[in-house]
Amino acid sequence: MKTLIICLSEHHGNTKKIADAMAGVLHAEVVSPGDVDVAALGGYDLIGFGSGIAFGKHYKGLLKLVDGLPVDSKKAFVFSTRGAPRLGSYHRALKSQLEEKGVTIVGEFSCRGFDTYGAMKLIGGIAKGRPNEQDLREAQEFAKSLEKS
Repeated sequence: MKTLIICLSEHHGNTKKIADAMAGVLHAEVVSPGDVDVAALGGYDLIGFGSGIAFGKHYKGLLKLVDGLPVDSKKAFVFSTRGAPRLGSYHRALKSQLEEKGVTIVGEFSCRGFDTYGAMKLIGGIAKGRPNEQDLREAQEFAKSLEKS
């Protein structure tokens, strides 16, 4: 299964660590949204879309990329890192955009990541040390489950 992982990791590299852990299992290439060749996406069986979470949803750069994608019946998974504990459906906006494009979501993954954005910087950040080894193992297990989809 040919897989591409599109990852936007802006602050501490949290999401890139998760993307790399998944890529190792899936033998996938990891690219940033700015490096995506939209014309080449048709050559992939599975595409991962992930970023950090800001204000309850994925980073705007990733959402903007998805907004500009052509309609396609691809399979995809979504993932994220976030400073806060799981409080809601952070993936809702991204999943909705992808589904409107005809994409089938085959899985989603999220874990905490070190966060010093905005007011969090004043207190030294939250979720220090995350993602940790356990988070990376869980990302790899998640990726293994995708091999069956």
